[in-house]
Amino acid sequence: MNDWLAVGYLIAATLFIVGLKGLGRPRSAVRGNQLSALGMLVAVVVTVVDDEIVSYGVIAAGLAIGTVVGSLLATRVRMTAMPELVALFNGFGGAASVFVAAASFLAAGDTGSTSDQVAVASVLAALIGSMTFTGSVLAFAKLRESLNGGGFAGLRLIHVLLGLAAIGCAVMMVVDPESTGWIWVLAAIGAALGVSLVLPIGGADMPVVIALLNSMSGLAASAAGFVLDNPLLIIGGALVGASGVILTQIMCVAMNRSLLSVVFGEAPTGGGGDQDEDVYAGKVRSTSAEDVAMMLDASSRVVVVPGYGLAVAQAQHAVRDLTRQLQDRGVEVVFGIHPVAGRMPGHMNVLLAEAEIDYEHLVEMTDVNPTFEQTDVTIVLGANDVVNPAARTDPSSPIAGMPILDVDKSRVVVVIKRSLSPGFAGIPNPLFAAENTLMLFGDGKAAIADISKAVAAT
Repeated sequence: MNDWLAVGYLIAATLFIVGLKGLGRPRSAVRGNQLSALGMLVAVVVTVVDDEIVSYGVIAAGLAIGTVVGSLLATRVRMTAMPELVALFNGFGGAASVFVAAASFLAAGDTGSTSDQVAVASVLAALIGSMTFTGSVLAFAKLRESLNGGGFAGLRLIHVLLGLAAIGCAVMMVVDPESTGWIWVLAAIGAALGVSLVLPIGGADMPVVIALLNSMSGLAASAAGFVLDNPLLIIGGALVGASGVILTQIMCVAMNRSLLSVVFGEAPTGGGGDQDEDVYAGKVRSTSAEDVAMMLDASSRVVVVPGYGLAVAQAQHAVRDLTRQLQDRGVEVVFGIHPVAGRMPGHMNVLLAEAEIDYEHLVEMTDVNPTFEQTDVTIVLGANDVVNPAARTDPSSPIAGMPILDVDKSRVVVVIKRSLSPGFAGIPNPLFAAENTLMLFGDGKAAIADISKAVAAT
C-alpha cells in the first residue's frame, strides 16, 4: 500500500472515531455526523484515485446511481418511515459485503492464490452479509406492516440444520478454495437463516432487531475488509459492529429481556395478568381538549411521553407548537424518552428533532423518572407498554420487570389514544384506569391541535 494511501485511510479512520464519539451527546451530534461524513468523503476520494482502480467508468456509474437514489430517499421518505429505511440500509450494506467478498474470492480462486485469510474472511462476509440482507428485508416488511408472519412448528430444527449446512460449506471453502461455487451455496444458506431468524420476531422487538442487524452489517463489512486487505474497511466495519452490539444490549436491558430470548424465543404476548374487563370496568374517565388546556394553563411543569402513536399520527409538529405555547407562558416542558419507544433505536428523538424540538428538552428514562412526582401534568401520546405499571406490580405480566416510565406518579396523567386497545404486549394497561389518569380519545395530531387552540383561548 502506498504511503499516501495509508495516510488517507488513517485520516478517514480518525474522523470516523471522533465523529462516532460526537454522536454520543446531543450538543455534539451534528458536528459528529459532519465529521463522519467528511471521513467517508476522504475514504472515497483516496480509494478512487488509487492507481489499482480498474474502471473509473464503473465507479462514476455507481456514484451517479447512488446519488439519484439517495436524493430521492432524502426528499421523499417521511420521518415516520425512518425505521423501514434504516432496515433497508442495513440490508444493502450486508448485500454489498457479500458481492465484494465473492468477487475477491472468485478472483483469487481462478488464479489459485487464495490464502487462509481470504477464505475465512470470505466465509464470514458471505454468511453474515446474506443473513443481514434477507433479515433486513423481512424487518422492512414487518415495519411497514405488510408482513405479519410468525414462527411455525419445527423452526428451531430448521435453524440447526441450516447452521450445520453453513458449517459444512465454510469448511469446504477453506479446505478447497479453488471450488469457488461453495461461496454462493453459503450465501444462499445465510439468506435462508436470515429469513428463519427474523420471521418469528414480533413487532415489539423491532428496535432490538434493527440494532442487531446494524451490528451485523458492520461485521460483514469488516470481514470484507480482511478479504480486500483494506484497513479502513476493517476499522469502519468494526466501529459499526461494536456500536451496534452496545446499542442492542441497551435495548435488551430496556426491555428486561436477553438477546437470545429476542432472537430465538417468542415475543411477550398477553398470556398473563388481568383481563380488560377487570382493569377498565367503570374506572376509565375521559376528558376534553378544553379541560386539558385548563390543567396545562395552571401547571408549572409538564412532561410529554411520546410513543409509536406519535409517529403514526405524525403529531410531532403539533406537539412542537403546543410546547412553544406552554413555554411562552413560563411552563417547563420536557419529553420523557423510553429507549424502546417506537420502531427503532432513537425513533422518538429523530421525530422530535425533525420538528425542531431542542434536544435539551429530551430526557432519558433514568433521568426523568425521579421527577414525575414533581410533575403537574404528564401527557402520554401514543405510548402504551413503556408506561404500563403492571411491569412493576404484576409478577405474572408478560412485561414484568421491564423498566418503564413512572408516569403514574405524576399529579395528573392525560393519555391521548384512539381507544383502549393494548400495545404490542397484548395486555391491558392499569394506568388508563388510575384515579389520576384522564383519557383523551382521538387521533394524536388532531387532539394536540385541539389542545393548542384551547390553550390559546384561555
